[in-house]
Amino acid sequence: MLTQTTSRVLEPSDLDAALAVLDREPVANAFVTSRVQVAGLDPWRLGGEMWGFYEEGMLTSLCYAGANLVPICAGPRAVRAFADRARRAGRRCSSIVGPVEATTLLWRLLEPSWGPAREVRGHQPLMVTDRMPDGIAPDPYVRRIRKDEMETIMPACVAMFTEEVGVSPLAGDGGLLYQARVAELVGSGRSFARLDEHGKVVFKAEIGAATPHACQIQGVWVAPEYRGRGVAAPGMAAVLRYALADVAPIVSLYVNDFNTPARRAYQRVGFQEVGAFMSVLF
Repeated sequence: MLTQTTSRVLEPSDLDAALAVLDREPVANAFVTSRVQVAGLDPWRLGGEMWGFYEEGMLTSLCYAGANLVPICAGPRAVRAFADRARRAGRRCSSIVGPVEATTLLWRLLEPSWGPAREVRGHQPLMVTDRMPDGIAPDPYVRRIRKDEMETIMPACVAMFTEEVGVSPLAGDGGLLYQARVAELVGSGRSFARLDEHGKVVFKAEIGAATPHACQIQGVWVAPEYRGRGVAAPGMAAVLRYALADVAPIVSLYVNDFNTPARRAYQRVGFQEVGAFMSVLF
């Protein structure tokens, strides 16, 4: 019997109720929703547990606890319940990431036992668009990366990750998990790049999370020697065209607030800020 407010680890039989919560905010929840739609709620397939918070016997909030800790549709009472569970379990994630209000409270509650963090990014604008831009022609040389081009795209992916996160994805397991994720995106046709005449990556991006309602562009990167040359906006327009045509009617991304060139490029392509995320990196 569930008390008036309680939390527990969800089971595969809770899938429909969990999807109903995720569908309340389809853009913000695209990352977790895409995983749940593929893997269900079985922890082995999902890559982590899904915690549920109940009020008056109804599932109202979620928290994905895997490589990332992600609060979902979580008000203050749910966040406190998730923080209690996370403290008891101990830190097993490499980051906490989610909507800024819930994540701020979650980190404030966890910091005494989990801190210090390697870095806290307190405001990462969440941006969306549902149409192609006026005045920015898609780069005709941006295309899907083929499965036989893994050796071409991997160095750019590693460079992007290291620059963005501050640590190499090759650490720990030698990059096996990261390479598998890149291969998954390439294999599903969601990895895009422009190559120069020598076969080197000039621009790249991926459609990382995808649901029928929304998708999320990630891993946007321009080779250092091409920065400041107007590569990013046409490249993003090309990826956006693929996303709107083949994946979902709404395209989103989130970006560090201090990354002024990237924010400017996304705005030129028509992305508008609709909220904010926060990331705590360990």
